[in-house]
This record gives sequence, C-alpha cells and structure tokens, in this order.
Amino acid sequence: MSIQSNDDPAEPRGVEVPSGALSPEALVGVVEEFITREGTEYGEREFSLAEKRAQVLRLIELGEVVIVYEPETGTTTLKPKQSA
Repeated sequence: MSIQSNDDPAEPRGVEVPSGALSPEALVGVVEEFITREGTEYGEREFSLAEKRAQVLRLIELGEVVIVYEPETGTTTLKPKQSA
C-alpha cells in the first residue's frame, strides 16, 4: 500500500497532527476513513481492511506518514512525511 502525495500548489497545506494527540479509536477512525476512500486496488494482491490498517498504522509509527488536518476544508488526511 502506498500513500500518494498531491503536490498541487492549490491544495491546502494543513496542520500536522501528532498521532499521539488522538485517542486510539480516533486514530483508527482516521486511518480507516483514508483507506476506504482510496478506491479500487489494482495491485498484484488484494489486502483486507485489517491488513491495510496495520500497514498504515506502521507507516505512521515509523514517521513515514503523517496526519494532516486541513482547517479550510475541515478534513483530515494522511500524507507522506516529505510532502506534509
């Protein structure tokens, strides 16, 4: 699973939210909402929601993916660390 960056300059930049600032339930909710909006998979193998959740939580734990709140839209998303 990869988390794509959209480097569109018109895209709101947002505020990085430390994962520890969220309750475990809220963190899982953000991750699952992100996963389910991702769309259809075209990889060699399909992953279950639980597998995807574990992969994304691991990326957050490693600091490779960050949680970003975008106040202009009131939305939360996940982005690769380098594009946050």
